[in-house]
Amino acid sequence: MIEPSQLDAQIINDVADALIYSDRSGTITRWNRASTALFGFTADEALGQNLDLIIPEHLRAAHWKGFDAALASGTMKLAGKPTLTRALHKSGRKLYIEMTFALVRDNDGAVQGSVAMARDVTERVERERAAKAAQNS
Repeated sequence: MIEPSQLDAQIINDVADALIYSDRSGTITRWNRASTALFGFTADEALGQNLDLIIPEHLRAAHWKGFDAALASGTMKLAGKPTLTRALHKSGRKLYIEMTFALVRDNDGAVQGSVAMARDVTERVERERAAKAAQNS
């Protein structure tokens, strides 16, 4: 039988969606196999890095404004709601991803960081945009 902490780690590593946890400073401290598949960075490359690793430069100011506001207020506008955004692959390619976010709290309710689940929807978004463009021409 697997110990509960080992089971938790195994579940995180084996889920199909990318799971990224960052502490209050925005430092990545959890990075599962699906994150490596989606973003191209190994866990060794991502762990200890800032979230800017996967955030396109033109979105960073807005991201950090929302991140800081969520940490300060203890609430997130987008909590649990899938959000379409852009992300960076290690190759420099920009991806369309759908993400959900949640704040992670300690036993006393203090916010410790943020977790995001992400999946690649680039193909779907590009297909929808191509169909719309064809329809409008």
